[in-house]
Amino acid sequence: MSRLLIQSHQEFEQYLGKKLGSSEYHTVTQEQINQFADATIDHQWIHTDPERAKAEGAFGSTIAHGYLTLSLLPYMWEQVIEVTNYKMLVNYGIDQLKFGAPVLVNSRIRTHVWLEECTNLRGISRVKLKVKMEIEGNKKPAFDGFITFLYHFNN
Repeated sequence: MSRLLIQSHQEFEQYLGKKLGSSEYHTVTQEQINQFADATIDHQWIHTDPERAKAEGAFGSTIAHGYLTLSLLPYMWEQVIEVTNYKMLVNYGIDQLKFGAPVLVNSRIRTHVWLEECTNLRGISRVKLKVKMEIEGNKKPAFDGFITFLYHFNN
């Protein structure tokens, strides 16, 4: 999979309003869900108890935490684009994020990304991205919304 290469604010601007690309598919495993539960101290049975989730749950299996799917954005973003020539990257914000469908264990997900805004703030690039996480075989996305990064490019 080829990634876009961006080295400056001006190069980001060329893609304003365009789709930047899509990540590869990633399979969400029970092990990953359990590790996320441990890291976040969120052991709700719909995530961590496969037998109970199958017997009592609304989805027939365990589901990934919504925040687990959201936390995969940086990983998937790096599959879409390679940004170089910067000193620092800061997560700046998340706007209008809506979870649309649960991600069942062993589902394959990927993220589609569009460049919504690109603003030069005295040498810092504020990049607002429209993101949609697709669940393979599902019409509804796991989530969609906007994320914003600040790139501190070198001169």
